[in-house]
Amino acid sequence: MAGGYAGKFLRVDLSKGSWDDFTIADDVLRQYIGGSCLAAKLFLERYPIEADPLSPENPLMIMTGPMVGSGFPGTSRFSVCAKSPQTGIWAESACGGTFGPELKRAGYDGIVIEGRSEKPVVLSIIDSKIALSDASSLWGKDIYEATDELKAADRSIKALVIGPAGENLARIAAIGNDKGHFSGRAGLGAVMGSKNLKAVLVKGNAGKAPKADDDAFKTAMKAAMQEIKESALAEGLHMMGSDANMDLGMVTGDVPVKNWTSGGEFDLANSLSGPTMREKYLTKAHACTNCPIACKRVVKVEDGPYTAEEGPGPEYETCAVFGTMLMNPDLTAVIKANELCNRYGMDTISCGSAVALAMELFEKGTVTKEQLDGLDLSWGRMDSVLELVKKMAYRQGFGDILADGAVHAARRIGGDAIDAVVHVKGLEAPMHDPRGFHGMGLAYMMSNRGACHLQHFVLATEQGMASWPQLFDMKDDYQGTTSEGKAALVYNSENYGILANSLAICHYVAYSIKPETLRDAFNAVTGFGFTFTDLLSTGMRDWTLKRGFNNLLGISKKDDILPKRIMTALDTGGAAGSVPDVDLLLKEYYELRGLDERGFPKAEILAVLGLDDLKARLYQ
Repeated sequence: MAGGYAGKFLRVDLSKGSWDDFTIADDVLRQYIGGSCLAAKLFLERYPIEADPLSPENPLMIMTGPMVGSGFPGTSRFSVCAKSPQTGIWAESACGGTFGPELKRAGYDGIVIEGRSEKPVVLSIIDSKIALSDASSLWGKDIYEATDELKAADRSIKALVIGPAGENLARIAAIGNDKGHFSGRAGLGAVMGSKNLKAVLVKGNAGKAPKADDDAFKTAMKAAMQEIKESALAEGLHMMGSDANMDLGMVTGDVPVKNWTSGGEFDLANSLSGPTMREKYLTKAHACTNCPIACKRVVKVEDGPYTAEEGPGPEYETCAVFGTMLMNPDLTAVIKANELCNRYGMDTISCGSAVALAMELFEKGTVTKEQLDGLDLSWGRMDSVLELVKKMAYRQGFGDILADGAVHAARRIGGDAIDAVVHVKGLEAPMHDPRGFHGMGLAYMMSNRGACHLQHFVLATEQGMASWPQLFDMKDDYQGTTSEGKAALVYNSENYGILANSLAICHYVAYSIKPETLRDAFNAVTGFGFTFTDLLSTGMRDWTLKRGFNNLLGISKKDDILPKRIMTALDTGGAAGSVPDVDLLLKEYYELRGLDERGFPKAEILAVLGLDDLKARLYQ
């Protein structure tokens, strides 16, 4: 057995109330590594991809990677995967925290959950004992309440829990890991809710998975710790969290303002920034398992209309989507919105984007106070926003329309509402404006789960957070607001960056260490003996496999587009006058990626990557 792996996976059939273990051969693990890549392989091999995402036939997969539980920095992560109820295509959402290493300590590399229980249940893997127990008394409780109750007798248990949004099948529902870590994007909380699965609990006693070479691992570990210690990025993240991006991002045109219609709101950015959070509301920094960076924020708001008990604070994405996007300068209101989304179990990016759409339509008169049950959704009215967030979680009133995300809401509202939504393939964009960084625009177009900043390392490279000469030469006069040559940057950043969700390592740690260090640690754990080129080939296989999955569901070149709003230049801010050259970006990228005129991977590319089963299905 390859090093780093527990050696078995758990399959649970909720319809039958049964479970069993299964194994995966080492040669398959060598090709697909783990995490979301292995999940995609299993899905295509064993399950009907045409199934309704909220049906029992859609499996929910919780997958670790070989680095998880090794002790290497940033290896706390795991991926939750399924077919998305929000987009109808491939869905994955990586999460940090504590659950991944604990699952490995429990003796499992992953869990595949099939079927649907007749009543609410909790799946538990506690000290090698597996059980399904009645969760009827927990159904209806928010994530904080349910987590506290589930862990009351033993705080060492790690919990994945859904809230009311998941129970009510909101298509933007998230899954919470111990309150402060979330599998947020693409509606995987709704998949869990559709299965009547309230929670998954894990506590392990199987010990650590063995490493192939302990001495080589210690050497790589020492190098990684020193590189992180010397990293200015890691230091900034520890001091200010991910919200350190807010001030500089406003200067460069990265931060979206007023539902992507404005830029250059420097006073707004300052009031919402990482330094402001640190100065006024931060109580301490918090780290995921095995992470020396500790970028997580723990905050408290003691007075004012938006008081909040000490708890998990907002990331940059949340500060932007409930701040600049809504023209809200009040960081305490953002902290409260973050707490509500955490409690109800909703993705903050999709939730805030849906609210921003509603605010714009309210300003235009398309949506009225009567439709909103009397709420005033003028820009910046956060009292109304917080009430609307609750309505979304419980599918009440106009909240029922917004609960499925901005794209579904716009289509239900009709008219030109969809023109006010920034999305790709049905997933609302994260809070990074591709008019400021054209490579990000291409990365959005080609991400396999829809608009995303975490399926690649484009964010780090374009914004100067990291430099990898092994992949491309970042020139001193690099310009974000140009399109020429960006395809090569994106292609290489995808092939390297997508590995993070297979190895299960935090992007911030990967940004802070050398690729050779990550390669050496991976080989020390697994014994695979990969070159850096081998790692990039594995990333290429990962991207191509998921693209083929989506091709089988109807995704093609017609879907590789940026929305109308992004193709409309801004008058102000760091990205003023700039729009990506989509035709140039796609032409160069398709040639590099080996996509045909339909946007399908060419047969010869599939053959080189060993994706023969996918080749047969795409070219039958």
